[in-house]
Amino acid sequence: MAPTLLTACSALPPEGAVPCLGRPGATALISRQKGFTLLELLVVVAIIAIASAGVAFALRDNSQTLLERDAARLAALFESARAQSRATGVPVHWRLTTDGFAFDGLPARTLPERWLGTDTVARNTTPVLLGPEPVIGRQEVVLQSISQPSQALRIATDGARPFTVQTVPAVTP
Repeated sequence: MAPTLLTACSALPPEGAVPCLGRPGATALISRQKGFTLLELLVVVAIIAIASAGVAFALRDNSQTLLERDAARLAALFESARAQSRATGVPVHWRLTTDGFAFDGLPARTLPERWLGTDTVARNTTPVLLGPEPVIGRQEVVLQSISQPSQALRIATDGARPFTVQTVPAVTP
């Protein structure tokens, strides 16, 4: 758009005009902006992209997320109980209870005793020995989602290495 031309510069320029910077006889130009700048459009597109990514993460399958969090938490709890058992020399056993699980051999309420979500269940019911020897036998616990039985994760160790979370292959009928 072509700028509009004003009259010669006076001591007080008209409202909205650009001052003439003290040059007598110079003319002032006014340009009126219509539309958006490229920078403004890029900012809006970036905001929309960030909001879309947030919505995509929020729509992720919640039962799988809770199962992954419960598995990672249980692996960390196993390692903590294993370290406490080695430090005190007292054997620690992990076992399932009606409302969660328990660590026998540790003082009460030392470690959490419930799942993070109500959708998590452990498939095997054998107790897990967590020490006090530095090398324990091969141990594993399989966690499964109640609402999505095809979702399962294994928390396992070979006895010398730390507990890790592994995926369980899907069983086809």
